[in-house]
Amino acid sequence: MTPPPARRRRNGANGNVPAQNLPRRGTVRRAQAITTYGVGSLIAVDQESFVVSGLDGADENWNSDESPRIHERRLARLLDVDYFRLPPASDDGSRDGLRVRRFPLMHSCPECTELQRHRDFNPPPGRSVCGTCELELVPSRFVVACEAGHLGEFPYRQWVHRSPDRGVVATGQCGGKLRLRSSGRTSSLRSIIVSCTCGQAPEVSMEGSFRRNALKDLGLTCRGTRPWLGTSAPAEDCGLPLRTLQRGSSSVWQPVLKSALSIPPWSDGRGDPLAEHWEALRQYDRREHVEIYLKGVFKGEECPVPLDEVMALLDAEREEDPDGEAAPTFDHRYRALRNKEYERLRAGNDESEHTREEQFVCETPLGAQGVLDPLGVTGPMLVKKLREVRALKAFTRLVDAESTTDSTEMPLSERPLRWLPAMEVRGEGVFLRLDEDRLDAWEKAPAVAARIERMRTAHQRALEQRADDPSHIVLSPATPRMVLLHTLAHVLINEWSLEAGYPAASLRERLYAADDMAGVLVYTATSDSAGSLGGLVAQGEPEILARTVRSAVRRAEWCSSDPLCMETEASGAGGTNLAACHTCVMLPETSCEHNNILLDRALLVGTPDDPDLGFFANLQDH
Repeated sequence: MTPPPARRRRNGANGNVPAQNLPRRGTVRRAQAITTYGVGSLIAVDQESFVVSGLDGADENWNSDESPRIHERRLARLLDVDYFRLPPASDDGSRDGLRVRRFPLMHSCPECTELQRHRDFNPPPGRSVCGTCELELVPSRFVVACEAGHLGEFPYRQWVHRSPDRGVVATGQCGGKLRLRSSGRTSSLRSIIVSCTCGQAPEVSMEGSFRRNALKDLGLTCRGTRPWLGTSAPAEDCGLPLRTLQRGSSSVWQPVLKSALSIPPWSDGRGDPLAEHWEALRQYDRREHVEIYLKGVFKGEECPVPLDEVMALLDAEREEDPDGEAAPTFDHRYRALRNKEYERLRAGNDESEHTREEQFVCETPLGAQGVLDPLGVTGPMLVKKLREVRALKAFTRLVDAESTTDSTEMPLSERPLRWLPAMEVRGEGVFLRLDEDRLDAWEKAPAVAARIERMRTAHQRALEQRADDPSHIVLSPATPRMVLLHTLAHVLINEWSLEAGYPAASLRERLYAADDMAGVLVYTATSDSAGSLGGLVAQGEPEILARTVRSAVRRAEWCSSDPLCMETEASGAGGTNLAACHTCVMLPETSCEHNNILLDRALLVGTPDDPDLGFFANLQDH
């Protein structure tokens, strides 16, 4: 992790004092509080290390002015909350910030080489130095975690006192002091030496501590510790195997993010005053019952939302219920959410028909769309105004977020809350679809099916290896149209980055791939002003879009890593890609919905041996 810059502790001269006068240790952007330094993650500041605290005290600690509520009913319903909150700012003018706790507690001194808990060094208040040597203490490089999301200190004492055959722990309460030093011979784990002054065990290196069964061989299993919730959080009896991780490893914390676009009739914000009442209102079918409920809630005062609009919003919400599902799962409800977005993007929403509060404006371009027909592209829409809400649902450790089930997701608080932290992005985009008839014929080609099956098998194998419960294995989403749309979105983002001046990291894809969907939305993905002045929308005009698609496809025909890239049998993590690498179609992680997997540019342009394999193979002749 890249540590945030240090900052001065504020005084009360200008009145900007937090509710509790806690020391300030650094700054993070609000977006980072969702994607990088969310609840339960480790954050390095200068020479110190902390874990971001849970949300149990956030209702009292987060200032309502700096952490306003965010409303997005469709996403709130999916995640079973009433509303969302923007994380507090941590700039110089803020009165509050994210709460953190010191972790790991085990530190070492580079001078006296003692290895013990931070407080046992007797550091001066507000400093992290050895009370004897007055040198900066070094947080433990190693932590342990389990697939249920728990996090703990590395068991140095048990590691030192293990028996020669590493079968059992000889003693854990010897009374000696631990020491840690580096031999300096190499940069490997073999050079990190741990010893104990008791003399009952020889000094040992950290080599082998990252083996999958290294801690299991010592008889150690997870105790369910949750340091981000504080000492008041009781340890659970977990019992899962523990894995050793480096403190800065990406496996220590991975966010589970869910997002939704604000679309009519919710996108004008008129229904926000009833955010905490929609679940109750859904219980009533008759207009008079809804009216009685609203009168009771507002105690005779006029409801801020007219009754006709309330009924229209309830009808719209019921339309988004998954069809034919008596007890719809989370995946069914998320798919229904995407289906409704796809319908709205196809239908459009003209700006002239709505008020200035409307947050979704999607219009048909004025140019003749016939120029796109030879490309197999249809239905372009200019999304002149959009709003996306991204919420942090939970987090995982060791397990990739895409392969998670509820059992491997760690909640953000000890007690259930009726809200989640989220951020909102306002920008613009271009939506396009692929011709269904041409797509159906292309999908049935045996060569296409064979390539997709190789990718799907590799991805499914990876998901099964990561799953903790064989009965709840997530199925791979790899299909011919999904991989085609995914790769097309990547080459379009790369093309617009080169031709229209957009940083690739400022654009993001949103895929709509299913039996009844074949569309992709490319939109500005940052919360700042990069590309939000109409430049991206202008790229959606049919003539410009046709030139962009042709140029992007031609550029995808060749990679500087060819022929290795095009002819590879498998690439990417676990072999989940084929003809795709960082020099051709891969994007910054913030731009991709699927972590740069399930990509294959051969499905766009074909291969030297089979040029007809590509969906856009006919463009190579022009």
